Amino acid sequence: MAFGPHLLLAALEGLVSAAVLALTALGLSLVFGIMRIVNVAHGEFFMLGAVIAWFVSTVFGGHPALGFVAALIVSPLVVGAIALIAERLVLRRLNYDPEATIVATIGMLYVIQQLALTFYGPEARPVEAPFTYRVLLPWFGYSGYKLAVVGASIVVLLATWFLLTRTRIGLLMRATQYDRETAQAFAIPVDRVYAGVFALGAMLAAIAAVLIVPISQAHYLMGLDPLLLSFIVVIIGGLGSLSGTVVAALVIGLGDGIISAFFQPTLAKIIATLLVALVLVFRPQGLFGRATR
Repeated sequence: MAFGPHLLLAALEGLVSAAVLALTALGLSLVFGIMRIVNVAHGEFFMLGAVIAWFVSTVFGGHPALGFVAALIVSPLVVGAIALIAERLVLRRLNYDPEATIVATIGMLYVIQQLALTFYGPEARPVEAPFTYRVLLPWFGYSGYKLAVVGASIVVLLATWFLLTRTRIGLLMRATQYDRETAQAFAIPVDRVYAGVFALGAMLAAIAAVLIVPISQAHYLMGLDPLLLSFIVVIIGGLGSLSGTVVAALVIGLGDGIISAFFQPTLAKIIATLLVALVLVFRPQGLFGRATR
């Protein structure tokens, strides 16, 4: 394949990765930015979304689209409910202490992972894509489903933006983010806001997992890479910044796709790590974050 078509193919693959990464990282960024806690178990919510999607898709017979649509509805709701229970039973009892919640979410990571291993098993299992249409480009045919993943991610990102910036719920989230004590003084139910944010973050990760699982199979250890990449995106983009998350995800996703295609995948990881180091040194609040006053 010539250089131009090869570059286009690598960019398309990177764009798909960036779209899924943006959803996953946005969930982590919201929890990190509003609740001020590091959710180390975020990757396991991603994994749960994929595993539950497999379970749901196997229940529905007939056309694969039926099982996929059902999984896209059921999986985020189940994962969000699990996150609500975890927030109430664990994080709230720790009063959202940053150090204690790191240890607690590490424990949640291993509990969720081992439960998935027990009930799901160690095998990697595929979920059939809802359709197999291929878009014919001048040089090659490309998966229509992968392009649909990009479109679906954009829709979810826009819906999240609308929720955060144009609704009363988003106003309460932003008020809690800026000053928790003042928000409590104005009778804002901070605990409920935190529970909703934690559930929303987990649901975004689950949606990303359902979208990507027809491309990469569901496995009980699949949460590690999304977690690490999400932390990289959050650090580069800035805490709680939707625009920063999207831009950083595009940079990391496209860079990984293009560099991996022409060089080595390890080089892409090295460059991403170097970029994180530069951001931490010269702009610790992230490219789009606000410095703490």
